[in-house]
Amino acid sequence: MSAVSKQLPHSSVQAGYKQTEVGVIPEDWEVKRLGNLVHNVEYGSSAKSKVSGRIPVLRMGNLQGGRLNWESLVFTDDDKEIKKYELRYNDVLFNRTNTVDLVGKTSIYKGEQPAIFAGYLIRINRRDDLLDAGYLNYILNTTFAKRYGALVLSIAVGQANINGVKLKSYPIPIPPTITEQEAIASALSDADALIESMDRLIAKKRDLKQAAMQQLLTGQTRLPGFSGEWEVKTFGELFNFSGGYSASRDQLSSEGHCYLHYGDIHGATKTTVDVRADYQNIPKLDIPLKRVATKSLLEDGDVVFVDASEDDEGTSRHVVVVNKDKKPFISGLHTIVAKSKTDELTHEYRRYCFQTAAIRQQFIFYSVGTKVSGISKGNIPKLTLPVPSIPEQTTIASILSDMDANLAVLEAKLEKYKKIKQGMMSELLTGRIRLV
Repeated sequence: MSAVSKQLPHSSVQAGYKQTEVGVIPEDWEVKRLGNLVHNVEYGSSAKSKVSGRIPVLRMGNLQGGRLNWESLVFTDDDKEIKKYELRYNDVLFNRTNTVDLVGKTSIYKGEQPAIFAGYLIRINRRDDLLDAGYLNYILNTTFAKRYGALVLSIAVGQANINGVKLKSYPIPIPPTITEQEAIASALSDADALIESMDRLIAKKRDLKQAAMQQLLTGQTRLPGFSGEWEVKTFGELFNFSGGYSASRDQLSSEGHCYLHYGDIHGATKTTVDVRADYQNIPKLDIPLKRVATKSLLEDGDVVFVDASEDDEGTSRHVVVVNKDKKPFISGLHTIVAKSKTDELTHEYRRYCFQTAAIRQQFIFYSVGTKVSGISKGNIPKLTLPVPSIPEQTTIASILSDMDANLAVLEAKLEKYKKIKQGMMSELLTGRIRLV
């Protein structure tokens, strides 16, 4: 395929720009095949790796977000393989096989620790005078997923593969100087650093909230003005339990009554579902309400637990329902609905009190199953919960709610930063904004 520019009518492209096979780029940029910008591309080691050893072997899963993730490592002690495949500073690694959405993921090795690379990765040995490592990393991670189709060597059983020959034919938009490439990569790297800093801050805040919950919700730390023993209540003393209305995911749509699928509890990022605020995103089931038992209709303050999970941590997953408008809301398949018997727990406190390690351990203890585990309506009433006074519950919930609000502000900033970076990539990698 030729890299010659394909000119559109003058009125279609802004002056100073040209239409090419990779899109509109500045007149002084070129489109070159990756093979013309590298010494070669090199497949990684096929040596057998093990769970411990001298040198890490980086695999497909270690290429994440343009950088290397040093978790889930395997190792080798093979001196011959280490000498042949040892990574060099600024090596660009390309994932050549896996599912369609993972092929083409690229990361840069920054000398974090000695390592070699495995056979499903390709090392791109750049010509330093023609191609900046950071620029290549951003180009491939940004454009490859959109344009990779023409380069796929084979797709079988959901598996896609790109070989070195096909990779070298990939078209790269190239600014006229290495200096401009470096400036683009530096600007995007600064944006990444800001995002990573915000990620770390959010993780720290989440850890602090988790620690606060473990202290405050178990009575290990008491707030000023509160003293005295907490009562310990069984779930059965606090709630009546019932099941949900069984419907498959295929039966759900955007029409009908709100429906709480157990998969949406597992996938939730918060422990509340607010019918008013979340209405548009809640799946719907279009059936007459008379077919649904009253006990399966969710009211404000109800707690809904899952009764099935693929792992121990998931057995205690739950949401607290906020339904001030009393809209019909059907609890679904594999759910256990907890409706209050008493007014001993405030609605706000329920949003937090089931999230302690002690509660999770009780769920795990009473769970049954092998591949899929879960708790039954017969066992869940046996669980116990320490219950402070209503004023202390209100104070604890207020503190944790403030922490949630602070996290929400930071998470909104993080999303804003990510969108800004996306915009930067769109402008910088196409030359619509020039830095030099």
